[in-house]
Amino acid sequence: MPARRAPTAALALLAAAACAPATAAPAPPPAADAPYWVNPDGKAARAAAAHRAAGRTAEAALLDRIASRPVAEWIGTDRPEAEARALTEAATKAGRASLLVLYDIPHRDCGLHSAGGAPDGEAYLAWVDAVARGIGPRRATVVLEPDAVTHVVDGCAPAQHHDERLALLKAAVERLQRQPQTTVHLDAGNAGWVAPEKLAEPLRRAGIAAADGFAVNVSNFRTTKESVAYGRELSALVGGKPFVVDTSRNGNGPYTEGDPAENWCNPPGRALGEPPTLRTGDPLVRAHLWIKRPGESDGECRGGPRAGEWFDSYALELARNAW
Repeated sequence: MPARRAPTAALALLAAAACAPATAAPAPPPAADAPYWVNPDGKAARAAAAHRAAGRTAEAALLDRIASRPVAEWIGTDRPEAEARALTEAATKAGRASLLVLYDIPHRDCGLHSAGGAPDGEAYLAWVDAVARGIGPRRATVVLEPDAVTHVVDGCAPAQHHDERLALLKAAVERLQRQPQTTVHLDAGNAGWVAPEKLAEPLRRAGIAAADGFAVNVSNFRTTKESVAYGRELSALVGGKPFVVDTSRNGNGPYTEGDPAENWCNPPGRALGEPPTLRTGDPLVRAHLWIKRPGESDGECRGGPRAGEWFDSYALELARNAW
């Protein structure tokens, strides 16, 4: 199930935060066990402020459930070094680490809603290098390339690109690991996609041995229970590596009533999952994280806007159905 791109423009974003309108009441603080930075001017915070300014306090309170939690920042293509620097510096100033997603592998998303990526391998490695320079010595957790390994296995990515893709991922892991306080997690699909035994060898070729671990359920809806079971099975095949679980939208599990080929895209009736935390109760599960940004569209399906754009009615439904 493809992850959807959620590009940011960190410099403008942070500047806007400095002069936020008076109607933007502060959201509740994040839980103490969720060490990642909460962007004070993220899309959820802006949407909550707009509802509050219009007197829609109930809607604003619902969106505060998203705005008050740390969500991943998906690094854009235009100014990767400046964006990574701005985000990590803001996080450091707040005494937090950054949670970043890198999603720019060539031939990304197999021509679907977030198609594109870097034009070639050389451009991709230059982009990764720029992100790494922007992170610098500051604390950051990086989720590397949602879908990239799994699309090698499921046949979505053309065969002629497989070797290059895995080599690029390995090089990206190695480059990011040169940053002294950066941890790297390779994306490894979800429990409803590819069997763990089919992913183990591609993950090895993609550099899992040098990575800190892997990520499961990114942008998907599989329950935490089945995601952990899947992650544990995969971990046993790749040297016991730990993993993180995306719980951003898995509160009600996956949608099963529609066309299975479309059930990843803005499915109805879903809910926010467990809030981000490091206290998982399982030594193999490093964290529950909100890697997909709740409220941002998966793509132009079921009335949604373009991938990564704010989908207000969907965000309200996710929050309303949670807890």
